[in-house]
Amino acid sequence: MNFVFVDVDTGVDDALALLYLLASPDADLVGIASTGGNVAVQQVCANNLGLLELCRVSEIPVSRGADATLTGPVRASSKSHGPRGLGYAELPATDRRLTGYDSATAWVRAAHAFAGELIGVVTGPLTNVARALRAEPALPRLLRRLVIMGGCYDGSAVAEWNISVDPEAAAEVLTAWFLDDLPILCGLDLTRNVTMTPGILAQLAVAAGAETAMLSAHDERGTRSAASNPVIRVIEDAMRFYLEAHYDAGHGYLAHLHDPLAAAIALDTDLVVTRPATVHVEVPRGTTLTDPPSAGGTSTLRSKERKPNAVIGIDVDREMFFDRFIQRVGILARRMGNSS
Repeated sequence: MNFVFVDVDTGVDDALALLYLLASPDADLVGIASTGGNVAVQQVCANNLGLLELCRVSEIPVSRGADATLTGPVRASSKSHGPRGLGYAELPATDRRLTGYDSATAWVRAAHAFAGELIGVVTGPLTNVARALRAEPALPRLLRRLVIMGGCYDGSAVAEWNISVDPEAAAEVLTAWFLDDLPILCGLDLTRNVTMTPGILAQLAVAAGAETAMLSAHDERGTRSAASNPVIRVIEDAMRFYLEAHYDAGHGYLAHLHDPLAAAIALDTDLVVTRPATVHVEVPRGTTLTDPPSAGGTSTLRSKERKPNAVIGIDVDREMFFDRFIQRVGILARRMGNSS
C-alpha cells in the first residue's frame, strides 16, 4: 500500500488528481494540504472538502495553508479554472471541517506518522512544503518519495504556473533535497503529452455505467452535464470549462491533465522515463533552468552546481495512464450510483 499526502491548489486538474488517488486501490490518502494558486486558499479548502463529500470518503484530514507566499500576496487566480476553481461544476454541501493546524504542520505530522513510507505529491505552489522544511529540515529523509507537478524543461514556456506563483518556495525545496532519492519533477513538457478529449470523457462515462452526451466545441457555452452519475456530472462540468479555456487559447477542444499524471506517477514511477538534472529556479520569474539542459532548453548553471537535485520526467506511457484513469475513476463513480 502507498501512503500518500497530497498538496493541491484545487482547480480542475487537481480535482481529477484527487479523484484518481481516491479511486486507486494501491493508494491510502492520509492527508490533503490546501494551497492558494488556481484560486484563493479558502476556495481550495472548500473544493477539497466538497470532493470528499461527493465521494463519501471520511477520515481524510484537510488542512489550510497560508494566505500568502513566502514573500507576499498570492498572485491573481488562474482564469482557466473559473472563479471557484472547478469550472461549471457544483459540489455537494458539506459540514466537514478543516483540521485545527495548518498545512505545513500537516506535512510534518504525516511525515513522522508514516516515516520512510510517505509519498508526497504537490500539484500546486510549493509554499506549504517550504514552510514544512523550515519547521522540519529532516523532511526529505522522512519521505519515501516526492513528486512535483511544476516547471518546464524544454524551453517551450518561460515559466510554469505552480513554480511562478512562489518561486522562492520552489527554490528552497529543490535546494533542501540532499538524498539519492531525488524529487520527480513533472514539467509542462511532460504533462502536455497527456490530453483529455471528449472521446476519453465518453469512455469514462461508459466505465461508470453512466448515460451522458458527448461534449463538443459546438455546444453552447456553459451547457451543463446531464450525466446520470454525480461524479461524472462534476467531472464533465469541470472539464467543459477547462476544454473551453484551452480552445480559446488556441490549443483545440482538449485539456492537459497535468496534475492527474503527477498523481499517477507518484503511485507507479514506471509510467515515466526520467533523467537526473540540476534544476535552478530563477527568482522572481520562476523560470526553471537545468544542467544538463533538455533539448531546446537552456542552462546558465556553473559547473560547481551540477550535482543533480531532481529527476525530470521526459516521456510517459500515455496509453497506460488513460487505461488506469478510466478504469479507476470509472469504478469510483459507479460506486456512487447512477440515477435513471
